[in-house]
Amino acid sequence: IDIKYARRKDIDVMNTPGANSNAVAEEVVAFMLAAYRHVLEGDKTTRAGLWEKKRLMGKELTGKTIGIIGMGNIGRLVRKRLSGFDMKILAYDPMLSSDLAEKLDVKLCTMEEIFTNSEFVSLHIPETPETKKMINADYFKLMKPGAVLINCARAGIINEDDLRAIKKEKEIIFCNDVYDKDAPGEKSVADIADIMLPHLGASTVEANYNAAEKAAVQIIDYFEKGITNCVVNKGVPDGLDARFQELAFVLAKLSSAYLGNDSSPNQIETSFYGNLKPFAKWMLPPIVAGISSDSELHIDASDAEAILKERDITLVNREADDSKKYGEAMTIDLIDSKNAKKASVRGTLAENNLMITRINDFNKLFLEASGNNLIVEYTDAPGMIGKIASMLGENQINIIDIRAPQNITADKALAVIKTNIVVSDEIINTIAKEINAVNAFSVSF
Repeated sequence: IDIKYARRKDIDVMNTPGANSNAVAEEVVAFMLAAYRHVLEGDKTTRAGLWEKKRLMGKELTGKTIGIIGMGNIGRLVRKRLSGFDMKILAYDPMLSSDLAEKLDVKLCTMEEIFTNSEFVSLHIPETPETKKMINADYFKLMKPGAVLINCARAGIINEDDLRAIKKEKEIIFCNDVYDKDAPGEKSVADIADIMLPHLGASTVEANYNAAEKAAVQIIDYFEKGITNCVVNKGVPDGLDARFQELAFVLAKLSSAYLGNDSSPNQIETSFYGNLKPFAKWMLPPIVAGISSDSELHIDASDAEAILKERDITLVNREADDSKKYGEAMTIDLIDSKNAKKASVRGTLAENNLMITRINDFNKLFLEASGNNLIVEYTDAPGMIGKIASMLGENQINIIDIRAPQNITADKALAVIKTNIVVSDEIINTIAKEINAVNAFSVSF
């Protein structure tokens, strides 16, 4: 679909993210078993009347090590599907916290450690300017002899020439399901792929049903509720992922919620890192929408500037320091000079998920911006999270996830609790009083 042409004709195009995640994860397991047990060659030679049990002796997955590059939905499902094989699972994902890694029962590693220590390496990262040909000779030379490389992600993330040059020496087994184009014809990896499939990752009855169902629900929500979360061709310039506009909206909304309803910012300060620097003006409409309930997410930048001028809010776009190596990230600060209050939030995208990485001085938060979130800041002391959880439980509120970063310098802690329903103001006030909270509020995305 030519989504740019569709945009020019004012046609919204949507996709159904996540519908095929399990199908792709199971395909990875199929590749692993097929590679280790010589399934394809064994079928071919047996049909030809041969009996090559000795030559086709295989290996077992049990006890082996797999390295998963990218722990988004698919990466996590690969881990889950392999749990029954008693494998050691290594993981690389810059956005995966050590706490979550422990919960997932994976060991966080560097890319170098994964390629050095794994019998299997499975790729689950998007193709971006940063990841293009990212899997190259630097990593191939570290691989164990006979290791299996599986690519069910995107074709462009592998440097095919580098793999071609070292494959025979290392006896690397390459299983591939992705190509530059999904079409008949010769494939550039035909000479180096041991197993090739015609992009079957999402081709299951269940995945197609899930996609159809999601599409139906999205269409209904689009027309009845105006929900455009999955529109992939919103009015954004070339080179900007529309999800970053959603991220700007989320960060501004969170900052505003942190300041509270009784506070009005008079200044907005922003920093855009990496490739986001040229798109600062495109982030202004969602930022204004995040702090103003009567502003739309996709208004024009000039209209957003007019709203700020009307409300006497100063906008300062700081020069971002890319030496901090935040990648494509943004920081949004709201300042209320009158009440001497400030909220500073940083975030990025991780495998197409909106990720909040910092709130004020609470770093390494790594909170997915979704659902209902109760946020409580308090003086650090043992048992505080237990008290909060107990009060939520008493009110029949289920906890989905908890993040609890500390600001050791200030002796403060932050509890960010994702709940199944919105926590009422009454309950929030009770919690705040019980633990003498510095700040307590809820925000839903």
